[in-house]
Amino acid sequence: MIKLVLTDMDDTLIPAGHDGVSDYAIEGIHAMQAAGLHFGPVSGRQPSAMGWMFKNRSECFSTGAFCNGQVMFVDGEVVASRAIDNDALMRLADYLEQETDDTFLKVYSLGDDFWGNDAYCVTSDPERVCRAMESGGNAWLKGEEAPCRPVVDDATVFKANIWSARSREELAELRERVAAEVPEISLVFPNNRVRLFDILPAGWDKGCAALELARAMGMTPDEVAVFGDSDNDLPMIDAVPNSVAVANANEVVTAAARWHIGAAADDAVAGALHQIAACAATGEMPSFMRQVDAAGLGATNV
Repeated sequence: MIKLVLTDMDDTLIPAGHDGVSDYAIEGIHAMQAAGLHFGPVSGRQPSAMGWMFKNRSECFSTGAFCNGQVMFVDGEVVASRAIDNDALMRLADYLEQETDDTFLKVYSLGDDFWGNDAYCVTSDPERVCRAMESGGNAWLKGEEAPCRPVVDDATVFKANIWSARSREELAELRERVAAEVPEISLVFPNNRVRLFDILPAGWDKGCAALELARAMGMTPDEVAVFGDSDNDLPMIDAVPNSVAVANANEVVTAAARWHIGAAADDAVAGALHQIAACAATGEMPSFMRQVDAAGLGATNV
């Protein structure tokens, strides 16, 4: 029986271009909670972004893992956190400054309660910020510009990323070079569209966070369902038996997931939430976790 649902947000629960979850999704979350089940987002975004994503319905995100699992909440209380090494971030910023002219480090200041939303770019060259933000892959995020500073400050960092004007193929090559230069961190694409990397402490990811949340809530991995679409979701997809890919997931996530549903654009995750809630009374698995198609993939009936 599924007791906890953990889902990625962008392009999984929320379709590209939408300004938050649908009413149908919120109804599905409420149906789960009314049935005694639990729901939580597992997002690369910081906790403060959850307000607009869930139409300020705090009950929808009081449990979850944010900043790619680096900050974890259960019922509104922080249960664990993993910071990024500041010295490693500064070495990364210096490397990007020396090796590129269109790529930079961005650091987010979450504050003591993790709900802050300040950010700054670590570079002495503001023009590289303009080049990255005006590129085709990131132009739609232009409103996320932030002031430039020459160094990473001393505050503990739980969210940082790399922005670039480079193609995703060029960024994949850059990731290999960064891994050799700064082994204390790892880089993941947060979705299948933008030209940026999220930065995580080496050895930590959404999969670690999913298991940590399950442990904190007294659940076994087989009682957890996870939903995702992109590279940063892959560790979460690999971590639990009941992993689900939306139809718009990339090939790697699709191949790794046990179960498969419709696209984010069709609110497929919301439909899955309703199914899981309806199964609580009988203890059964939802129908999309009980059917297998001819290719051996979980059926896409939601």
